Amino acid sequence: MSIYETNEVRVAAKNIRKTILGLAINRGGAYLGQACSCADILAALYLRVLNFGPSLGAPQAMPFPGAPSPANMDYQKGAAYHGAPDKDRDRLFVSPAHYASVVYCALAEAGRISHEAIEKFNVDGWNMEMIGAEHSPGFECTAGSLGQTVSIAAGTAHGRRLKGESGRVFVFLSDGELQSGQAWEAFQAASFYRLENLIAYVDVNGLQVEGYTKDVMDISPLEKRLEAFGWKALVIDGHNEAEIVRAAETLHPGQPMIVLCHTSSACGVPLLEKRMPFLHFVGIGSEEIEVFKKFHADM
Repeated sequence: MSIYETNEVRVAAKNIRKTILGLAINRGGAYLGQACSCADILAALYLRVLNFGPSLGAPQAMPFPGAPSPANMDYQKGAAYHGAPDKDRDRLFVSPAHYASVVYCALAEAGRISHEAIEKFNVDGWNMEMIGAEHSPGFECTAGSLGQTVSIAAGTAHGRRLKGESGRVFVFLSDGELQSGQAWEAFQAASFYRLENLIAYVDVNGLQVEGYTKDVMDISPLEKRLEAFGWKALVIDGHNEAEIVRAAETLHPGQPMIVLCHTSSACGVPLLEKRMPFLHFVGIGSEEIEVFKKFHADM
């Protein structure tokens, strides 16, 4: 099957939105807006773009291993679900840790974890946490402060190039993170070191916890700012699976590349449009639960 055949990706993205809407209904809330905005991006990355080996992670949910310490380091890391980090394989760093539910669902759609594991999402004592960390499936690192993961990905890309590895390094970001100074320091360093093995995808949904990103701290025009920092910048429709896949094949010799995916946090769930711009976390109250349940059943 050609990587440009994206019907499977479209179905996977729809399944991701439906699963997370179900979590929001059954658990009283979830980061549903983020699922609506980035489901196509992560589905395309996992099913068509990323060159991963077979998953080394347990297909079922795992008990929470406890906080890392010198006596507690021998536990399954989230990166295991991406396969062995061979020199010719890709690596993916997820920066916005609150997108964890979308990562888990994308792993399930790609056959890297069981769909049953998602039943343990945000259940005390299990690794399927609402805010992902290094022990959470699909997370190579604990993201920490917003924007920090760009530095980790750039450092990894630089190290891999020094070692002569051919695999690429991907980092997935949300647009609000680009208000962070550390992100721009990392952008500058990646450009200086000409890290053409580094590719970033950004969910540009224009929203953050306080409202519209443009009202909190306007970071437009992103494309021109990133180009000024020495990156190859692409602007695409973040709900067009074929564009998401094709973007990764764009040549960018001597430059890191960033793909700005314009999205809507109500895509696939139009019931959310009336809540704009406050969709950072979607709680579903008793007065609207039946409406959401009916929509979920009809999806």
